[in-house]
Amino acid sequence: MRERIPHEIVASVLAGATAFIGGTALNLPTWAIFISWAGMFLLGPKPTLRNATRLWATMPVGSTFALVIVLVDQRIGTLLGDGQFARNVVLGVVILVCNTALMCTGRVRAFALVPGMFLGFASFFATYFGGFGFAPGNVWAAWVSVVVMNAAGPVFAYLSRRWTFARPTGPDGRGAGVPSDATAAVGGEPRLQSDPAPTRA
Repeated sequence: MRERIPHEIVASVLAGATAFIGGTALNLPTWAIFISWAGMFLLGPKPTLRNATRLWATMPVGSTFALVIVLVDQRIGTLLGDGQFARNVVLGVVILVCNTALMCTGRVRAFALVPGMFLGFASFFATYFGGFGFAPGNVWAAWVSVVVMNAAGPVFAYLSRRWTFARPTGPDGRGAGVPSDATAAVGGEPRLQSDPAPTRA
């Protein structure tokens, strides 16, 4: 594909535009957009609706598990005492249980993209403990804020490609042809062109 506008320029303009989202009284964690934006390209060189849907399904789940950890810790964090070590023991057990539940949730087909859950998981902690959200210090406001910002990432990823106004080129650089970064493999999952072709017994 030949880009009429370089991808670097389009992506940078979109990145700069996030300042108008975060630089408001809502104090939104715009960096969470970049987390899922990068996640889209880790899933493949072309942002697709399928991959966006996978992230949209899993990131809020991860943020929800993180929310539960914070809520439970607030409720029973001092169960073994007020000392830091005692609080760490309780928090460690809570994380152990919730993280195990998160990993098991990944066995459900709709939530099989476990890294997506961890993107949302980490984003929530950074939002809440970083004081972001329309009501800093409020766990529910942090959850809503991070889910919305994470959800915007795939949209930015799509626009960063779409607005290059690329046109297909052939092997000789002229005319239509198969894009150089094509990932579709007939009869199989999308794969990078550099990946070895699947073999059949």
